[in-house]
Amino acid sequence: MRDFQTIRSYAEKILKGIIHSGEAPGSYPFMENWDWYQGVALFGMYRYYLDTKNQEAMDYLLHWFDDHIARGLPGKEINTMCPLLTLAYLYEETEKREYLEICREWAEYAMNCFPRTEEGGFQHITVNNTNYMQLWDDTLYMTVLFLAKVSTILKREDILQETIRQFLVHIKYLSDPTTGLFFHGFNFVGRHHYARACWGRGNSWLTAGIVDYLEMTSISDSVKWFLTSTLEQQAQALAKYQDQEGMWHTLIDDVEGSYQESSATAGISYGLLKAVRKGYLDSSYAACARRGLDAVISRIDEYGLLQQVSGGTCLLDTLDGYRNIIVRPEPYGQAMALLLLGEAMQWCREDEQ
Repeated sequence: MRDFQTIRSYAEKILKGIIHSGEAPGSYPFMENWDWYQGVALFGMYRYYLDTKNQEAMDYLLHWFDDHIARGLPGKEINTMCPLLTLAYLYEETEKREYLEICREWAEYAMNCFPRTEEGGFQHITVNNTNYMQLWDDTLYMTVLFLAKVSTILKREDILQETIRQFLVHIKYLSDPTTGLFFHGFNFVGRHHYARACWGRGNSWLTAGIVDYLEMTSISDSVKWFLTSTLEQQAQALAKYQDQEGMWHTLIDDVEGSYQESSATAGISYGLLKAVRKGYLDSSYAACARRGLDAVISRIDEYGLLQQVSGGTCLLDTLDGYRNIIVRPEPYGQAMALLLLGEAMQWCREDEQ
């Protein structure tokens, strides 16, 4: 593990890359909209604030939310729920009533108005597509983590139980029992997994999402056991498919045919490293995570932008579709790198004690 100051210096570069998005040559201002892209970035920034008390990060977050609230929020769907996870945490920081009421309103909408698949899964409805009867692994990170957090703030057992159902239903239909990895999506119409893609970033939503979910909720031992054993099965497969550079690929089990992908590598490494520290996985997986950390650091450019990040990816019918997704810096790549670097800083603190 690199030393604390070195890791923090890279985290500061990543933070600057978010705050000043669009200023680097060839980049674009990726924090302008209210969507999942930005929502994941906001969460990464908030967790970094918790780790460091970096006031620039907090000031940016408060300004970003106040500005978007003043403009008017978008329609409610799976992906636009994502920024609410950070807003829920900011309510705890500020006790600003407006933040709480927005979180309450959106949580009620998710609970009562989202279309459902069979067995009550959240249908992955987006701004431009209902995605009828489709489960996506993205949903857990984009909506269910927010509901988990808000259930603790509102002291709503019904919301907590809904989050448990969503994790169980998604794992039931998206897990590949042969490899231990996760398919990107499942369609109850025709009952199929599209291209049967074990998509890299989708797998990272599970690795990181399970660990963060366990941290932010109080659930029964039986559910916790199910989630941690699911995570262990996935971790065994992830260790098998990590390449010699420490990277995972945009199709996890296609190391030769698909490209190295940085957001997946960062999210997976974060989840594994944190799971070891929390005792959910044994210490052997820390080595995988540290190789991933080094690989991610090596892909941070002079402007603080993480390179080799795949663009937004819908459910696709062919594996070549995943292999051909555009690659460029994206806010969620920045966020997953920031989460990973923040977790590495936690390890450095513990090593120094």
